[in-house]
Amino acid sequence: MARKLKTFQTSLGFYDLAIAAPSMKAALEAWGAGSNLFHQGVARETDDPHVVAATMSKPGVVLKRPAGSNGRFAEHSDLPSDLGSSKGRRREERRTKPAKRPPPQISERDAQKAAAEFEKEQKRREAERRREEAARERERERREKVTAKAQAALGKAEREHAKKAADIQAEVEALEKRSRAEDDRWEKEKARLETALRRARG
Repeated sequence: MARKLKTFQTSLGFYDLAIAAPSMKAALEAWGAGSNLFHQGVARETDDPHVVAATMSKPGVVLKRPAGSNGRFAEHSDLPSDLGSSKGRRREERRTKPAKRPPPQISERDAQKAAAEFEKEQKRREAERRREEAARERERERREKVTAKAQAALGKAEREHAKKAADIQAEVEALEKRSRAEDDRWEKEKARLETALRRARG
């Protein structure tokens, strides 16, 4: 049986966020929070009837509004219009903890429907996360294949270069040997001819 949903609210960056979820943990996961915002005092359960109504109409979906505003929570929200203004800061400073209201009256049928929709949204998010992971894995495998192919091509080119360099070195050494042999032959031939020349002049 689906767990009963509660409405949780926090502020992250430029937005106030709200969600209908069965637990604080589920809310933190949906918000993508890296730490426990409830323990830090920046997240709380809310019974504001407008916020509860908005979140219960889209259970499991993170709703937002410009930070510090009293606007309606929705899936998409504009940025705050008074960013950086002293007026906006004064309004933020004047905000006080809302008066405790009686919890909104939600029928058991609506609560069960909202809980079922939350589970459906949670499954959708999980399926989307699996698709993203699979896409990242495919991209990683593709990069590994491309890298392996490039590495193999580099290795082959290095081996071909080494062979050609070795062949050229062998040819250089053979030429040097021939050159030395020719120098030795010439020295002997020159000495023989110079001896013959001296005898002829005799």
